Amino acid sequence: MSQYKVVHYINQFFGQVGSEEMADYPAEKRQGPVGPGIAFTMAFGDEAAITATIVCGDSWYNENLELAKKTVLDMVREEKPDLFIAGPAFNAGRYGVACGSIADAVQTELGVPAVTGMYVENPGADMYREKVYTVATGDNAAGMRRVVPVMANLGLKLVRRQEIGASIEEGYLPNGIRKNFFDQKCGSLRAIEMLLNKLHDKPFVTEYPMPVYDRVAPGPAIQELSKATIALVTSGGIVPKGNPDHIESSSATRYGSYHLTGVDDLTSETYETAHGGYDPVYANQDADRVVPVDVLRQYEKEGRIGKLHDWFYSTVGNGTSVASSKRFAMEITEKLLAQGVNAVILTST
Repeated sequence: MSQYKVVHYINQFFGQVGSEEMADYPAEKRQGPVGPGIAFTMAFGDEAAITATIVCGDSWYNENLELAKKTVLDMVREEKPDLFIAGPAFNAGRYGVACGSIADAVQTELGVPAVTGMYVENPGADMYREKVYTVATGDNAAGMRRVVPVMANLGLKLVRRQEIGASIEEGYLPNGIRKNFFDQKCGSLRAIEMLLNKLHDKPFVTEYPMPVYDRVAPGPAIQELSKATIALVTSGGIVPKGNPDHIESSSATRYGSYHLTGVDDLTSETYETAHGGYDPVYANQDADRVVPVDVLRQYEKEGRIGKLHDWFYSTVGNGTSVASSKRFAMEITEKLLAQGVNAVILTST
């Protein structure tokens, strides 16, 4: 039997073109496997082969969505593959969105089965997990060795038109599709076993996980802005030159607090961004573009606000987990309340 033909989509980093500085790299098709495609080749064995790899910058795809989608679809169409693999993207947001978007398009418009992989908190997972089989990954590429065989196996099952098992069996993120099956134990017995395990602090897996949504009540409107103390908090990674708190460029585990007394302008000589998820050029030229100290100082002088708070707080949102983000928010909020801050302007990238 001849090998199944596979086309693999990866971003500029895994395509060995460059990092964030090459995120505008247009889609390019190369012959054979590239980067993680080597691992997929080993996982496929003799049954499938990557005939072409499409390398595309994350920014170029997401900022030129229709053009990028058409360009990549044309490249895939030329190869006439049996299977399309995208990623895995782990917790890289733009990469995840691109993988989900193009995998969905390949399935819908070309009729070619597709598989991708990403971390559960990747925005691409929320957008496309119900449309494309999305294998669950860790939050960084350290898990590549574990996830590639799972993606390869699932892809081969799709090509062979074999029945796909439950998400917990096949390793993909739940996609909202439920199938009835007969278990060896009745529901009441399984429920009692789960309850006993929970009471004895033993591991168990619920058969019906419920979604958990954060609900934050909006604060009351500020009645007199001209008397209010306003603070700046950012996930855009603005830090003093040299990044003294060593905030990570991705998957941040810490944040910094920086004094603004006597500071009217964040200059390129004194501030920069530590963020690894967007082009840093314009933020490094003028950090006020992310943390608008200059504008708020002007508002302060004009009496439009009472006072700009003496400290601003900064972290990096790129790949940072929800758990870390919640911890940062709670700690920073406690400090701001203790310091008499009335309102916060929260900026991103």
